[in-house]
Amino acid sequence: MSKKSVLVVVGTTKFEDLIKAVSEKRFQKLLFSKGYTHLSIQIGHGEYTPAESGSGRGEELIVDWFRFKPTLANDMTEASLIISHGGSGTIFESLSLRKALVVVINETLMNNHQTELASRLAKDGHLVYTFSKYVHFF
Repeated sequence: MSKKSVLVVVGTTKFEDLIKAVSEKRFQKLLFSKGYTHLSIQIGHGEYTPAESGSGRGEELIVDWFRFKPTLANDMTEASLIISHGGSGTIFESLSLRKALVVVINETLMNNHQTELASRLAKDGHLVYTFSKYVHFF
């Protein structure tokens, strides 16, 4: 089985709702049912740490997490799908790599400026956006 991976990016802030949503077994089973083999989660400054799992024998999604890396360029290049916070830097880097992109709006941020950018880019067909409570529906 070839590697088909999902990278979750939260940036430099906390985004506990997103981390918890992608850590749910039902979400991970959904990814696996769609042919994904790996899920790598950046947790940033978050306090919640997801359980790592997967034997690598193709029976379940392999899950790992990290806080920060000097660069996410290699991770983003290797990812089949990027699930990202609504920060413009991550959005535009993902789009420049021509990656499938799901933006999850962090509703806890002031002024909710992420929705405006994500909505416009979704309207133009560049990405899909949602909120953390709906991640498992994508």
